[in-house]
This record gives sequence, structure tokens and C-alpha cells, in this order.
Amino acid sequence: MKNQKVLVTGAGGFVGSHLVEDLVEVGAKVRAFVHYNSRNDWGMLEQLDKRILREIEVVAGDIRDADTVRKIVNGYEVVYHLAALIGIPYSYHSPQDVVDTNIGGTLNILLAALDSDVERVIHTSTSEVYGTAKYVPMDEKHPLNPQSPYAASKVGADQLALSFYRSFGLPVGIIRPFNIYGPRQSARAVIPAIIIQALKGNRIHIGSSYPTRDLTFVKDSSSGFVSFAKSKKTIGEVVNLGSGYEISVEKIVDVIEKITNKKLKVVIDKKRIRPKKSEVDRLFSNSKKAEKLFDWKPKTRLEDGLRETILWIEKNIGKYKEKIYNI
Repeated sequence: MKNQKVLVTGAGGFVGSHLVEDLVEVGAKVRAFVHYNSRNDWGMLEQLDKRILREIEVVAGDIRDADTVRKIVNGYEVVYHLAALIGIPYSYHSPQDVVDTNIGGTLNILLAALDSDVERVIHTSTSEVYGTAKYVPMDEKHPLNPQSPYAASKVGADQLALSFYRSFGLPVGIIRPFNIYGPRQSARAVIPAIIIQALKGNRIHIGSSYPTRDLTFVKDSSSGFVSFAKSKKTIGEVVNLGSGYEISVEKIVDVIEKITNKKLKVVIDKKRIRPKKSEVDRLFSNSKKAEKLFDWKPKTRLEDGLRETILWIEKNIGKYKEKIYNI
């Protein structure tokens, strides 16, 4: 991707900031689109080395604004679309906002890409679209069963992206990540929520402890995003990116307990429990398609990834509001 003009929406987010970093390292000319705010805060891009920041163009705006989206897409060859509202609890609270952003924003990207003759659009999905596993490991043929407004909005966005490939020949491919974790992740996700509480004390407030997740380290996921765009075989395809290893929330606490060398006590917090029919009980990826199409495999062991994440959070603990439930 050396010298290619690449746009990343959602660049100020957890995964987006890592992707921007990796794209600069491979020589891409990156435009980073971040959500506008009056503080001129670029989100997690603020954490990047100044050497990386000097190499990118940061543009602020709103993915729901079609005119802005058309302007930022124009002239760019590759578009990574990561901009989304991703909080599942937030989607219970404000489903309209989630739908407008995740579906409406995706439509804006697709229309702008069509008008601008973009060479590739990489749309970001989520394993949440599958719902609780009907079979494991879960491949891309697994039925879609969204169990939250967030997941439903992502199903809608995914299908819209595929429809533009089928109807207009837009070169779209869909990446479907499983449970990414790592440095820079917000406290609304279970891993940093547990780590922050472990570093501050020994009582770990969680919701349901039994669900299992397929945890994939962010650096592995980001390398998968880069490799996905290099392969022409991914156009029109949906591809899982997961570790192929499942672990329960309760066991995650045990691993973090071991790494931090602290005795942790789990406290079930009712306000953190999803509605019964909305809880995704099990996620466990089959990512063989990614290996076949662009030779991707995760490299990071869970303990190593968690150790690196703990070190980062420890250094940046002041950035988190650890005493509240982050939705």
C-alpha cells in the first residue's frame, strides 16, 4: 500500500488509531477522519508518536453529514470505514442515534465512494451480528441473529455495503472482527473495565460472568485490516478476524488476577447485565477464510496481549473514569 491515498473513518477510536499507525508504517498516505468536537480532541490519535502524526492529515466532521463525507472521500483510493457507535448498552439507551450513525453513516460512505471511483472500500462489521453461537467455531456462513439494537444496526450496514457491491459493482469487502482488545480501548469494553478495577482495588464489578468471547489482540486485528486491503480476493466477501480461542468473562478475571498478582473478588452488578434475550452467550471464531484469502493468523497469546494492555492502562489510568459504569 506504499504511496496509496487511504482514508480511515473512525480514526480517533481504539482500532482506528492502531490502523492509522500501521498504514503509515507501510508507507500509505493517510487521511484520518475523526468525530468533530469543540475541544479539537482527536481521540486516541492523540496517543500516537509525533512522528506518525506528522505523516497524516486529520479531518474532523460527522459521518452522518453526507456533504462532509463526499469531500473527505474524493480523491482517495482506499477507504477503511470504521466510524460507528459501538456501545451495546448505549444502543439500549439511544437506538435512534446508533441507527443514524451506523446505517446512515455507512450509506454516506458508499454513495461517496461510488461517485469518486474509489478502488476499495473496507467496511467494518462485528461478531455481534451472529448473536449466540448456533455452532462452533463460527464461520462466515453462520446465521445472523442480532440481539441488540447495535448488532441490528451493524447487520443493516453490512447488508447495505454488500448490496452496493451486487447492485453497482462497488469494490466493497467486509471485515468481521471478534472481540478486539488492547492498549487505548475505552472503559466501556469488558477487558479495560476489569483491568482498571484490578489496578485500583480488588473488587471487580461485572455483569454476566458466564458468556464466552473470542479475544483478538488489536495489533493482530490491525495487521489483518492491512492485509485484507492488499488482496483482490476479498472484494465482495465477508471475512472473520478472530483468535479461534474462547474464554469466559470469569476466566478473564482469573488471568488478569494472575498477571497482576492480586486476589480479585468478582461482584455481579445487576446494572451491567444485558437483558436476558439480548445477552450473547457464546462467540468463537473460525477465521480460516482469512488465512486462505490473505494469509492472516493471529500471533499474540492472550496472556501476552493482556500483559501489554495492563501496562498501557497502568500508565494511562488517569484518562479513565473508573468509578462509574461506562456505557
